[in-house]
Amino acid sequence: MQTSYGSISQRTAAWAADEMLAHAQPIIVLNLLAMQRPIPKNKADTVKFRRAIPFAALTAAATEGVTPPAQQLNYQDVSCQLQQWIGIVEITDRVNDLSEDPVLANATELCGEQAAETQESVAWGVLRGGTSVIYGNGTTRVGVNTKITLNAVRKAVRALQNQRGKVIRDILGPSTNIGTRSVEAAYVAVCHTDASADVRDLTGFTKNSDYGSRKLICEQELGTVENVRFVASPLLVPFLAGGSGTLNGMLSAGGANVDVYPIIVMAKDSFGAVTVKGADAITPMVLNPGVPSKSDPAGQRGYVSWKTYYNCVRLNESWMQRIEVGVTAL
Repeated sequence: MQTSYGSISQRTAAWAADEMLAHAQPIIVLNLLAMQRPIPKNKADTVKFRRAIPFAALTAAATEGVTPPAQQLNYQDVSCQLQQWIGIVEITDRVNDLSEDPVLANATELCGEQAAETQESVAWGVLRGGTSVIYGNGTTRVGVNTKITLNAVRKAVRALQNQRGKVIRDILGPSTNIGTRSVEAAYVAVCHTDASADVRDLTGFTKNSDYGSRKLICEQELGTVENVRFVASPLLVPFLAGGSGTLNGMLSAGGANVDVYPIIVMAKDSFGAVTVKGADAITPMVLNPGVPSKSDPAGQRGYVSWKTYYNCVRLNESWMQRIEVGVTAL
């Protein structure tokens, strides 16, 4: 009897889902920081984030005996339409029967990594397209050829504070249920691992091993500079050859122009996403070789696949400051 999980039992499918999430978790950085809005099954394909627009401070005192004019509540909606993502691995009966490798387990692990990297890449593509930009030097991306500085970090924090951006106090928890866990309040900066050495060189940098009892946001957290916690991931790719033709000791993949690395300093609820978490977040499907069908009468082919729905959206441009810099060529 065939189930929605292909040719494996529900128990095996549940194991596969567990393995996918367990393998994916160490890769996830951005989705830990997002405002999470999972969409219920069979409801819609669009998530709507909604916020009330703050009132401006009053500039005139009340007049005795005169009722001030009433204020109207106004709301702003930001919509995010879900996209479907699917990955498929083919396994032949020969490989399944003769290979000494645990092909099913390997395929499951690799699919878990692929699912996580896909979601992180989608989120990064959205985040690095934000409109609030601070350049390490100059006034445009094409002139960038210096590394991150404390002054640039302070500019980003000042901009967040001027826009009432709140510090991040909780992040997505590690369980398979939607939930959060508390962390010490701070703004969070995310960057590529190539920038790690330059971040550690910042004046006043405190490495994570010196935190004592302070909780890490995730294992990829590098440390803290003033009130900004830095997290690095190799998935947060730069704008290759996007900077100056004068390298100035900065990294350049092609050797002609500086690779520009976005370092995004964010406040709480600056962006939203549908998370990897939850029972229906990643659906594993396995069709073992040896199952005959009209298209495969001898059952020579089997498949391991995954499917998820995901998208990401910037919710407040002024609560997300992108610092564009080069990275020292070590």
